[in-house]
Amino acid sequence: MLEQSQSLPEFAYLLLFGISALCCFGSLHRVRSIEHDDTRRGLYWLLLASGGWAASHVGYLAAPTTGLQYAFFVIGLCIGIAAVGPWLYFCSAYTGRSLHRNGTVRRTAVAVFLVIVALKVTNPAHGWYFTAEPATFPFPYLEIHHEPLHWVVMAFAYALSFVGFFMLLELFARVSFDTRILFALVALTGLPVVFDVFGAVSTVLVDITYSPVGVAAFAVGVCYVHLDRLQLVRMAGETDDPVIILDDRERIRDYNASALESFPSLADSVGTPLEEQLPTVSSTIESSDPLLETADATEPKFYRISVNPFSADRTRIGRAISFTDVTSRERYRRKLEAKNERLEEFAGVVSHDLRNPLTVAQGRTQLAIAEADTDHLEAVVDAHDRMEVLIDELLSLAREGNSIDELERLDLSAVARRSWEMIDAERAELVLETDREVAIEADPERLQQLFENLYRNALEHGGRDVTVVVGELPDGAGFFVEDDGTGIAPERRSEVFDAGYTTASNGTGFGLPIVEEIATGHGWTVRATAGRDGGARFEVAVPPDSRRVARSTSPPSEGT
Repeated sequence: MLEQSQSLPEFAYLLLFGISALCCFGSLHRVRSIEHDDTRRGLYWLLLASGGWAASHVGYLAAPTTGLQYAFFVIGLCIGIAAVGPWLYFCSAYTGRSLHRNGTVRRTAVAVFLVIVALKVTNPAHGWYFTAEPATFPFPYLEIHHEPLHWVVMAFAYALSFVGFFMLLELFARVSFDTRILFALVALTGLPVVFDVFGAVSTVLVDITYSPVGVAAFAVGVCYVHLDRLQLVRMAGETDDPVIILDDRERIRDYNASALESFPSLADSVGTPLEEQLPTVSSTIESSDPLLETADATEPKFYRISVNPFSADRTRIGRAISFTDVTSRERYRRKLEAKNERLEEFAGVVSHDLRNPLTVAQGRTQLAIAEADTDHLEAVVDAHDRMEVLIDELLSLAREGNSIDELERLDLSAVARRSWEMIDAERAELVLETDREVAIEADPERLQQLFENLYRNALEHGGRDVTVVVGELPDGAGFFVEDDGTGIAPERRSEVFDAGYTTASNGTGFGLPIVEEIATGHGWTVRATAGRDGGARFEVAVPPDSRRVARSTSPPSEGT
């Protein structure tokens, strides 16, 4: 009975390390399915070394003679320190670092490894690393007594190993995918350190390194259960962009926190077809230009979509959809396009609208020289005056299209009244239709010019005795300027903001385009519609963050 009870612990140790070796070696073929070359290479050599390490423990515990036990123990010592290299290689590659590619680091690591191996192999000559003697408890084996050099090397190896743990845990904390299971597997890999320490300070456990057991558990968990999660997290570590994973039937399989933040409807959508959950994304993927525009709280955002096959075990299991935020780039591109359009408009004006009065001026000048008639010179002056107006309007149109960086808090009614005083209103009347003071964030000069241009448009098309009304849009969503003139035909309302469009014989066609550019520069929108008395009405929509409202007891005011 005593011999049987003594063999039971030995059998347990042999079974533990034997299974660990089989798990490591048995996972090697699964590692080959990892797509990232360096990650695959590092994990492969880690499992190969750990499997050999566990197998050497089996030989150390099962060898029939102390000589063989000693040899297997030294082999295990050498393989154990060798396993640190693949571990760091794997951690560096998997987390997107380049330490494993650094030539200096690699040469230094090899040199340190060779020195440590030399010290271990030559231990019989100097005895600095360990001593050994036969033991009978808990079963017959060669008991090892570690010398100080062993603890120095062990501390060095643990320190390097914890660097790898830090790399992995930092990645898991940084990415926005669920990494709890991988965190648990990594923690399980490091758990045998507790048994190492316990075995060194007590007689309950054999004083042997248990690290291969942790690596074996990691190998089985990663290679056989969570291989796709391992690859997904590595891919997510390369970017903070939103990522959605689809299965082979185009159903949502997974997504990261960035994707959920950008597309709140993704919540609880796993298993739902993408076309059903995010139809806009689905249609954009199939388009020739996969640029997605999404509605944001204040302004749209733009994402460039890229789609890549997602594989596990060398088999395609779906697609990974990545969304790169290109909002700033797209806004700049659109602003550049708008400027190019204005340049084309300028070219048209210069070639046509400015050329006509210039031709008139040149012709009349020649007639004045030939006939000495001052009437021709008056026509020349008129032509030059019109050219000057056109040039001023063109320059204003160019300037107003620029974005506005510095805004001031302004009283909308005061600006409207001051703008009215700057034009030649004659018999026209201004009515400020509001019972409260409205504060607005705007550039004072540009807001005044917006009002002046709308007033002049009303005078030009509604007559000198027109009534102009300024008021608030419902719910304080902006303001309007309307008149009681002839109004704008519905089919023409979209054309009035085109540069050069005018129905007046003396108009330039730039007043309303300037209004639109001023509004755009502030982040507002303007549209033409019908007034309550049949005249023209222009509504300027102002986002909530650009307007402030304060109650006022003063009655509506009028000005002439």
